[in-house]
Amino acid sequence: MVIKTAKFLQSNTKIDKLPAADKPEYAFIGRSNVGKSSLINMLTRNNRLAKVSATPGKTITINHFIINDEWYLVDLPGYGFAKRSLKDREMWEKMLGSYMMRRQNLVTMFVLVDSRIEPQKIDLEFMAKLGEGQIPFVIVFTKADKLKHNQLTNNIEAYKTRLLEEWDELPVMLVTSSENGLGRDDILSLIESYNEEFAK
Repeated sequence: MVIKTAKFLQSNTKIDKLPAADKPEYAFIGRSNVGKSSLINMLTRNNRLAKVSATPGKTITINHFIINDEWYLVDLPGYGFAKRSLKDREMWEKMLGSYMMRRQNLVTMFVLVDSRIEPQKIDLEFMAKLGEGQIPFVIVFTKADKLKHNQLTNNIEAYKTRLLEEWDELPVMLVTSSENGLGRDDILSLIESYNEEFAK
């Protein structure tokens, strides 16, 4: 897939105010500071598209971008909600739950996981919620450039082993680096194949 245009569309917190559900939609989510904005910018080759912040938990709205005038890319608030009040966390959790269950054109969620660290309870619990809601998801390992190849392989194998303790089948897993573009073609090829299925 060649990305010709990537445009910011809107930021919102109200599900009924989101863009018309007439195009395939792909949501990106992960714990605070997992490198979500950097990955989105790498995918679109636009360093100013998603705002990269030194403050974890900066994204607090559902941010829609339209790609090639054909599909939506959605930047969701990170779960874990660093340095936010309990009231804010409850509000965002409710908003996210509503979005995931009600957004009819949501094709899949890209769940970002830091490849440098062992499986975290918060990530595994979020994936379990997606499974319970029958929401398709892909695991995207980020920051792969920070590890040696054998370390990366070992960490991903450890993740697979942990997941298979509770899952009968593993989801699609992709390895990425926003620094060197690793995984960009894999993600865009996957989205392209999903778009073709959506069109049918």
